[in-house]
Amino acid sequence: MPTYTALITLADESRAQRLGEALEGLTPEPVGVGVFELEDGSGLWEVGAYFTDPPDEIALTLMAAAYGSAEFAVSKLPEIDWVAHVRRELKPVEAGRFFVYGSHDADKLPEGRIGLWIEAAMAFGTGHHGTTLGCLRAIDRLVSAGVAPQRVIDLGCGTAVLAMAAARVWPATVLASDIDAVAVEVATANVVANGLQGRVECLEATGFDHEIIAGCAPFDLVVANILKGPLIELAPEIARHTAPGGRVILSGLLVTQAEDVISAYLAEGIILDEREDLGDWTTLVLRRA
Repeated sequence: MPTYTALITLADESRAQRLGEALEGLTPEPVGVGVFELEDGSGLWEVGAYFTDPPDEIALTLMAAAYGSAEFAVSKLPEIDWVAHVRRELKPVEAGRFFVYGSHDADKLPEGRIGLWIEAAMAFGTGHHGTTLGCLRAIDRLVSAGVAPQRVIDLGCGTAVLAMAAARVWPATVLASDIDAVAVEVATANVVANGLQGRVECLEATGFDHEIIAGCAPFDLVVANILKGPLIELAPEIARHTAPGGRVILSGLLVTQAEDVISAYLAEGIILDEREDLGDWTTLVLRRA
């Protein structure tokens, strides 16, 4: 089945969100619509729609004009088995004591390593991206330093790979939350596949707004691998829900964005312990004073 895409970028989040909502009313109807902030520091927002039938390009042009943007770039994607392609191309990821792999590489798990089974076709968080890799490496260093949190939360968990890593190395209460219901379903499936049911609880929640999260707070370790904007917005809440002396691991950040995030957390009494830059991406390990 062919897939058509219609993509556009806008400088204003509000207009981008409204345009995304308007796209859902098109005929033929898109099978999916996404609105994302570009992770290049430009401040631009991408609006994308995906179709199984050729989209109405005249309607798209009129809609773009109505929201003050350039025309949509419409493309027909080649028919590729992307799952098989990704499985062939993505190799296992080694991050300290952790080894993240797909089922096609299950026979490559080295002796003595902690295996985390994540299928490459699933939600964000296979360990290949510099942000997820940085968080895994940060958890690994905390273990080596003798840090032993009793209550852990992974905010914006995606595949729950970071929550599962924490559950593998610490006898802690571990929560994994995401605002996206599909991500929570994927996370739950991964927890079961890795034999961690009963050790990691997956929740659909915005920030800390959930009775189970509130009941477990304060946390000795908060991990949030999301984006600069939400991380800065969450700084007061993360500070409030982190135990004194507790650690905070933050990523989803470009190197150029790190100082703004560090300043936001310092204002809340959370100080920087260490920082690791992997290519264009930064991972921060902070501590509540």
